[in-house]
Amino acid sequence: MKRWLAFLQPLALILLLTAAIVVPGLADVPHAANRYRADLARQARLVWGLDAPVAVMAAQIHQESSWNPRALSPAGAQGMAQFMPATATWIGDIDPALRGGDVYNPTWAFRAMARYDHWLYGRLAAATPCDRWAFTLSAYNGGLGWVLRDKNLAAAQGGDRNRWWGQVERHNAGRSAANWQENRGYPRRILVVLAPRYAQAGWGDPVCF
Repeated sequence: MKRWLAFLQPLALILLLTAAIVVPGLADVPHAANRYRADLARQARLVWGLDAPVAVMAAQIHQESSWNPRALSPAGAQGMAQFMPATATWIGDIDPALRGGDVYNPTWAFRAMARYDHWLYGRLAAATPCDRWAFTLSAYNGGLGWVLRDKNLAAAQGGDRNRWWGQVERHNAGRSAANWQENRGYPRRILVVLAPRYAQAGWGDPVCF
């Protein structure tokens, strides 16, 4: 009996240590996100195809609403994707499946975000996919017009209008200081901090880093 106990003690220790191991990345993904993972992937692929940037979109939802379907910002942005009422109405004009603007419905929010990201991505030239996604996210946060003006300003001052990192991100075509700072932090947090966490947890390609 003592021999068996001597054998089982180190085995029990190994099992205890194994159970305590946390897979890198999984601890950094909110528990609430896993509930919506399949739906987000499905809606993203309906718009982008099989190579949909699911990890990036998951990071974007994380940043926008922390996976809260009832999120409401002080400015009036609503739902997981934080659409303003006017934008929610407009997005239905380019995707009939989104007509009605059901902003608090997670499935609607995922598809609307995928559609708007795709619409912006198709209108923004860039040197690399990483730069293009940074432009896209800047436009999602602050408007396509501002990004185009920032690009023009960068080019006018000798910069590269097709590179975000270290180029266009440094130029402000007229936003307030607070809005400019928020807008510059938006793509950086999503692409540099959050998307790699979701990619590490198996949600897809992080696109940039």
